[in-house]
Amino acid sequence: MSTLTVGVAQHACSSDLAANMAASVAAIREAAAQGAQLIVLQELHRGLYFCQREDVNQFDAAETIPGPSTDTLGALAKELGVVIVASLFEKRATGLYHNTAVVLDTDGSIAGRYRKMHIPDDPGFYEKFYFTPGDLGFTPIDTSLGRLGVLVCWDQWFPEAARLMAMAGAELLIYPTAIGWDSADDQAEQQRQRDAWVTVQRAHAVANGVPVISVNRVGHEPDPEGGNGILFWGNSFVAGPQGELLLELDDSATTQVVKLDMQRSEHVRRIWPFLRDRRIDTYADLTKLYRD
Repeated sequence: MSTLTVGVAQHACSSDLAANMAASVAAIREAAAQGAQLIVLQELHRGLYFCQREDVNQFDAAETIPGPSTDTLGALAKELGVVIVASLFEKRATGLYHNTAVVLDTDGSIAGRYRKMHIPDDPGFYEKFYFTPGDLGFTPIDTSLGRLGVLVCWDQWFPEAARLMAMAGAELLIYPTAIGWDSADDQAEQQRQRDAWVTVQRAHAVANGVPVISVNRVGHEPDPEGGNGILFWGNSFVAGPQGELLLELDDSATTQVVKLDMQRSEHVRRIWPFLRDRRIDTYADLTKLYRD
């Protein structure tokens, strides 16, 4: 495709799963009405970010793929003739769960899924308790709109993940995200964190010569045990293959679209042939955890 219109939907979530899904559906319809062909939702858009604490009862919210959410979103994708990237708490088996992005194609079918590979375990983000690391590798998903390199949140800090997706032919990189601040952080620290988050992902666009789509949630979600909770900063954005910002959202619930020139990657990779000049004969140490 020479151009691709992308819809970005960021919204706040509550404990009401049905209301959250309704908000996602409404955002998808709004984006489609604005001409979006590809619509990306935020990480775990169906509910609150439950990983602030370790609680076995949260596993009740996990669902199978295929399952209720993919049925709903698949029917919507087919009705509107769009591709949807959704993010779900996948129940693969009893006691085996993943943080999974799933892609619904224009015919309503599941084009593929990506299971989050890098799993954080930090204060307020206790994901290792809930999610088994992905086992599908860094494999792009083929759709009627092109080959999508779908990754999830914490993956966005790792250049290896972006590179491997690009090496496998991904035409763009997509990051459903749930990231925010501890309210105890001062304004300067908050600014540094958000700037780093944007910068590292724009760098993935530059290093690989492909557009990047990053979609984050918004709103404050309280800590169920009385801590500060997390203030999700939104600021979803779309960058072009030279890292240029094509769309920037603020910290409010909103749905917007942007048109991508999909021929620019061809041009950029010709003037910046990073893939050509990689010295793969010297990179063996990248497979080590650390060089002591």
